[in-house]
Parts: sequence; structure tokens; C-alpha cells
Amino acid sequence: MAAVTETWRRHIVGQLKHRDLNQHHRFQDLIRFYIRLLEKTSLTKGILSCSVRCLSSDRSSVSSLLHQNNNLKKTTGELAYQVLELQQQIQIKECVLEEQHARLVEDGSRLEGALDARRALQRRVETVQEENGALKRKYDELLELQRREETKLREETVRGEHLLEDLIHLKTQAAAHMNSHNQRRSRAREANLQKELQTAARSKVTVDSCSSTPTSRSTSPKSDHQQDSTDGGHVRRFRSLSASSPRILSSFRDLFEKRRGHSVCSLEEDLVFPVRFSSSARVPVRALQVLEAHEQGINAVRFSSSSQLLATGGTDREVKLWEVRSGSLTHRSTLDGSTEGITCIEFDPAGFRILAASYDKSALLWRLDDSVPKLTLTGHSRKVTAARFSGCLHQVVTGSADRTIRLWDLQRAACVKVVEVSSYCSDLVCCENSVISGHFDSKIRVWDSRALRCVQELLVHGKVTSLDISSDHRQLLSCCRDDCLQLVDLRGRSNERVCFRADGFKCGSDSTKAVISPDGCFLAAGSADGAVYIWNVSTGNLETRLPDRHSSSISAVAWSMSGEYVVSVDKSRRAVLWSDI
Repeated sequence: MAAVTETWRRHIVGQLKHRDLNQHHRFQDLIRFYIRLLEKTSLTKGILSCSVRCLSSDRSSVSSLLHQNNNLKKTTGELAYQVLELQQQIQIKECVLEEQHARLVEDGSRLEGALDARRALQRRVETVQEENGALKRKYDELLELQRREETKLREETVRGEHLLEDLIHLKTQAAAHMNSHNQRRSRAREANLQKELQTAARSKVTVDSCSSTPTSRSTSPKSDHQQDSTDGGHVRRFRSLSASSPRILSSFRDLFEKRRGHSVCSLEEDLVFPVRFSSSARVPVRALQVLEAHEQGINAVRFSSSSQLLATGGTDREVKLWEVRSGSLTHRSTLDGSTEGITCIEFDPAGFRILAASYDKSALLWRLDDSVPKLTLTGHSRKVTAARFSGCLHQVVTGSADRTIRLWDLQRAACVKVVEVSSYCSDLVCCENSVISGHFDSKIRVWDSRALRCVQELLVHGKVTSLDISSDHRQLLSCCRDDCLQLVDLRGRSNERVCFRADGFKCGSDSTKAVISPDGCFLAAGSADGAVYIWNVSTGNLETRLPDRHSSSISAVAWSMSGEYVVSVDKSRRAVLWSDI
């Protein structure tokens, strides 16, 4: 501790000596001037004392010298006072100089820092300028590429229009050729029928009243006359189909049964088959089969009316048919023809055809035994979100993101009615003379299918993602983006509604599809968490939750008409068959 104190004292003494030397050096000139002044004063005193001794006799001179001595003393005091004032001023200026020097040093360091920052900014500016130059060159290249692609697009658009015109022209020619061919065949059949009828009219049949079975034979007019004159029996001439060629009956069938003009539908498709309904649906409890059904996400799934066939449609542009046998799905065939993803699937009531809506702005119709589309219905300007068979034979209704609903005649393969809606159409269902559509403006619209005019609007609390109607057409199910399923009673004017919710259930997309069980007792929907939720309609409570089989959001659910199976599909290509077996 003593050593530290001694070091501190030596440091202070050294600082004081340094300051004394510094100040002594600064006032050296002033000190020499003061010393000279004092020397002059001493000299003056010596002169005065000598003068007093030499001129003691002269008192007046002594008084004069004394007076001068006093003046000199006074002058010396004033000079000393001025020296002190000058010293104070010098100290003040030294302080100011020190402060200015400190500021100068600080400003110098700041200037150096600013120069460094300026150099860094200059380097950054140069780097940014180089990057901007590279981006400008790349932008120019992209702009040129865009111009070339736009030119190609315009050329392809014009080429597509020409191809479409050529296609329409070829279809018109083909239709005209088919009509001409059908007319020629019809005229030929009628001519053959006329000939066979004339041949049959010329034939002669003898009727024996005693015989239980008449016999007919063809003879010449002369022999007939001879027989009439000799036998005297009763002979009658009439048109006998049995006596004529057996082709007459087939001609009648060809004329009245197979003659169909230029319809695109077969005789079997014209027949209306009753749909088989289940007396009660069974709530599934386990997964019977899990399979990767498509190469990409699956958007739609549907059972046929017989429950023996399942159809799935996905983003991979394919519709796949699966046979349902003994609790498993077996791939039967793949229907091609769509150029983009499938959004909706529907079987016809007879089970011979399947209808699908597509992202390629069209709806496609297949026969189940042919992988090539029988019809392609084009006319929408954006993706077709729903396609359904209407209550009338040979009619289809489609809804689209272009805010239109179209009614199509399958016999003519043409759109017969178009209605514009104020909102995106997400789904459709048909019943008798009505079409019901769901929209993104949180409304459900009921249309008279005969005039395709809106007769009623129902307001819901979110975007409508799907619609389904019960087998007896008495209840309508809507799934909305507010994570709620609403069951609407269509029998009364009040349209009473029941809302179904569940903890954890969340509508995963704008196209999530929910279904009603065949007996109308249960509702099923897939959630964003990959689980299937099933509600009991009579109690309004959640009946069961089927988890752990899907790895992504479920897009659609289908319930077989037999009530035995439920199938759920998701965005990760997976299809799951559920049952209580």
C-alpha cells in the first residue's frame, strides 16, 4: 500500500514539475523583461542616491528626484499588475487552446471515421451498381424472352383458334355425314320394308275352319281360282306376317326401336333404373384398406348406385375406377382425356356412364367400358367445379369458377341454357325440377331447372365448399369454410337448419366435400387434421372420429349406397376404405 502511495506521489510531483517547466518556458520573455525593468529601477535608485550625496545642497533637486522615484514605483506597480492580468489572459487562452486542440483531435478522429465510412459506402455503391447492371441485363433478357413467349402465345392462340374452327368444321361435316348416312339407311330400311309388305300382301292363305291351326301356302292366282271352283271352300286373302320373310319383324324393330337420329346416347342409357337404397347405414369403425390411388393429390370420390364400383379423380388428370369386393378395392380401369386435374365425379343413375368436371374448363362424359371420353362439353372460361346429371334424361348441369351455370343437352352435345351468377360456384346438386348451387358469397341458390331461374336464396356463414342431397331429396347438406356443416330441411318454406360442429374439425380447403349417409341418419366429412368426422343427425352429436390414416388434409368423402363402406381421399394421393366389418 505504501509503495502504491509513493508511486502516486511521484507521479503528481512529476506532473507539477512538467507544468512548471512548460509555464516557465512560455513566460521566459516576460520574466526577462521584468528583470530588466527591475534592473533599471535599481540603477535609477543608485543614480538618485548618488545625486543626493552630490547635490545635497540642492534640496529642490532632491525633491524632484524623489517625486520621479515615486512615479517610477507607481509605474512599476502598474506594470506588475498588467503582467498579472496578462498572465491570467494567457492562462485563459491556454485553456481555450487546449479545449480547441481536444476538439480538433476529436474532430480529426471523426473525420477519419467519416472518411472510412465514405470509402466503405463508395465500395458498396460500386458493388450495388455492378449488381444493378447485372440485374438490368438479366431484366432485359427476361423482357426479351417475355416478348418472344408472348409472340409465341399469340401465335399458338391463333393456331388454337384455327384448330378449333377446323375441329368445329370437321364435327359439322361429320354430323352432316352421319345424318346423311342415317337418312340413307332409314330410306333403305323403309324401301325394304315396303317391298316385304307388298310381297306379303300378294301371298294367299287358306283358312280351314275345322283345323285348330291354320295353314298357309303361296299359290298362283290361277291355281287359287281353280281351287275355289273345285273345292268350293272358303278362301280368304290377307296380309300374313308369318308367311312372309322373317326380316319383316326385324325391320319393324329397326324402324321403331333402333332408329335414334344422331343421338349420342344408347338405348340402355335411355332406360331409367331405380336406385337401390339402404335401409340403414352402418357407422365405420376401422380402416379396411389404405392405398396410394393416384400419382398426385385426389380431389373427388364417388360410389356407383350399385355400390360395387368406386371412382376417384385427381390432379394427375385421370379418373380411376375401382371394384369394391369383400372389403377391398381392386383397380379396374383408368379413364383418360382430361388435360388438367379432375374436380368432381358423378355416376349416372343407370350406372353405364360417368361424368367428371375438370380444371381444363370442360366436363367429360365416359362410358364405363371405354377409356376415351364419349363427349367433351366446352364453353366455360374458367375451371369447371361441378358437373351433375339433372332430373331430366340426357341433360347435365355444370357450375364453374367463371360465375356461370350451364345446362347441356347430351343428345346434341350442346349448351342449351346459361345463367350468370354474381359469385364463384363451388358445387351443385340436382333433384326433380330443381338445381341447387353453392357459392363463395356465402349463399345457396335454388334454381328452377326448366327455366334456369333463381327461385330462392339461402344465406350461410361462410364460403360454401360442397353440397349433398339426401336420397329422398328432403334434406340438403352444406359444408362451409366456417368449419360448420348445415343440414337444411327442403320440405317447408322456413327451411329449418341444424348446424354440426366438433372440436378439432376444420374445413381444409375451398373444395372440401361432405356427404349424407344413404339413409339420411349420419353426416361424414374430412378435416384438415387428416381425420374423418361422422355426426348423428338425430342427436346432433359427433358419432365417431376416424384418425391416423391420412397424412394430409382430406379433400372428399363418399358413402356407398349399400351403407357398408365409406371412402376418404386426401391431397397426398391416399384413399382409405372404412367399414364396421
